[in-house]
Amino acid sequence: MLFGYKVLGVIGHGAASTIYRVNNRAGQIFALKHVIKKTESDDRFLRQLQNEYEVSQKFRHHALRKVVEWKVPRRFFSNKVDEAALVLEWIDGQPLDQAVPSDLPTLVSIFVHAGAALASMHRLKLVHCDFKPHNVLRCKGDKVKVIDFGQTCKVGFGKNRVQGTPDFIAPEQVKCQAVDEKTDIYSFGASLYWALTGNRVPTYFTVDKKDHDVVKFQEFPSPMEVNKAIPADLSKLVMQCLMYSPDRRVADMITALNALSSSLTAAPRA
Repeated sequence: MLFGYKVLGVIGHGAASTIYRVNNRAGQIFALKHVIKKTESDDRFLRQLQNEYEVSQKFRHHALRKVVEWKVPRRFFSNKVDEAALVLEWIDGQPLDQAVPSDLPTLVSIFVHAGAALASMHRLKLVHCDFKPHNVLRCKGDKVKVIDFGQTCKVGFGKNRVQGTPDFIAPEQVKCQAVDEKTDIYSFGASLYWALTGNRVPTYFTVDKKDHDVVKFQEFPSPMEVNKAIPADLSKLVMQCLMYSPDRRVADMITALNALSSSLTAAPRA
């Protein structure tokens, strides 16, 4: 038992966390993300867990994973918290990076649904800050769930350290500048680039400082140049999402979704 839930198995591991499949006394299945503080630096993982709970309470979109409950141990004579857990909606699905569809229309459709989930966060003035294929679960019927909101923050917030996944991180995150909706648009473009080509975009984090111009001036091939089967409009959209300057990126997620939907109707069937 863990926090009153019966542990049915381990789903996986994250940064300082273990994720379990659990059920309650009524037999309902959930995921439980458990963090134990082992060193002082692990405090940040407890903060991220609590942050995920707090921001998720505002979610209403069906493609955003629901957080059911925040759990901390009850200890007499001490207010110290050295472990905590989130009880999460159970999702029967696979991360997109482990289940990339082979046909273009299905792939684009998945990103349309994931982008709609991001757009709903943006309407709440929240930035995901770690959108990537691994945080998109592909479910039955090609429905999707966007997950992992530990790094989510308010629009305009500037973090005091670099947070994000190197292959999908926006330049402003690497420079610890204020983030906004266009930060997610960059990560969305980097994720779509990877899904279309199998290649990772060079980012401000993954290239040497002497090679930062590769990112600034997009000195890397477009998706269409990697794979000629990719429609020109779709390739152009990806590169617009990946502009170095946020002001030059796609205006907002709704604009990106409209362009994606147009490319979906034009995409050839496999």
